[in-house]
Amino acid sequence: MKKFALVGAAGYIAPRHMEAIAQTQNALDIAYDISDSVGVLDRHFPQAHFYTHFEQFEQALYERNKLQGAAAQNRINYVAVCSPNYLHKSHIRSALQNGADAICEKPLVLLPDDLDDLKVFEKETGKSIYSILQLRLHPAIVALKAKIDAQPSDTKYDVDLTYITSRGHWYLSSWKGDDAKSGGVATNIGVHFYDMLHYIFGDLQENILHYADPQSAAGYLEYDKARVRWFLSTSSDNLPAQAIEKGLSTYRSITIGGEDIEFSGGFTDLHTKAYEAILAGKGFGVDDNRVATQAVYEIRTLNAIGKTGDYHPALDGMK
Repeated sequence: MKKFALVGAAGYIAPRHMEAIAQTQNALDIAYDISDSVGVLDRHFPQAHFYTHFEQFEQALYERNKLQGAAAQNRINYVAVCSPNYLHKSHIRSALQNGADAICEKPLVLLPDDLDDLKVFEKETGKSIYSILQLRLHPAIVALKAKIDAQPSDTKYDVDLTYITSRGHWYLSSWKGDDAKSGGVATNIGVHFYDMLHYIFGDLQENILHYADPQSAAGYLEYDKARVRWFLSTSSDNLPAQAIEKGLSTYRSITIGGEDIEFSGGFTDLHTKAYEAILAGKGFGVDDNRVATQAVYEIRTLNAIGKTGDYHPALDGMK
């Protein structure tokens, strides 16, 4: 049984990590968040020690990981980082410096150059950093990659990616609505989709931004094997009619050559699959994040050119 600590226990994604720790038959021993609304801990780990000050959490981690002899079995092996995006780098560094490997939510960092710093942290400490690139493990995406890989290498596909996940007014008032902290909507809800596109279609060749506001963004990405029109939004106003008719608050779609690839389901256990891979020594590391990190960095620094060229059709229907 491995021992875990968790940073960001009150956040939206933390329960997925708690479930993954429990489902892989491991233990969460230490947790931290500035908010004390963490009753979710009782679902799997009521005995976990909890702190609302990072200094206390870090001290507990330090004391655990200096244990020797028989007591060394109580050391913390992994720190799961589920904190706001802009804090990922410092929390990863703390985990490694205190003797644990880090498992970090997307995006690993906000700046491409920070990936090089993470590599330095690994070298200095001898510990490892793993990232949750869960879509690479989705059965439909695995099958799609196999299908694309089997085609001639010079084949290029026309792809439309649409992801709308409704969020209330709280979203823009939280750190997620602050581009300096979250990286903006394309980073916060889109980085794993851009990683998926790179994983399936190869290296990124061109990046164009057509539209951006605090809740939505759209653009064009060209990869070795695909021309991609993408649209992302956290506004329910942008849900298509078929989602509204079904009472859905989230809509995911990827079409290739006009053919819809169904992957709206199958998300609930992907974190567990990611943990299983990490525990088996097959997790995704720092370098796996480079293409998507560069892509979202460029998206938030580009000037939007409007409905010019090959833009996503959802822009025509925006309210």
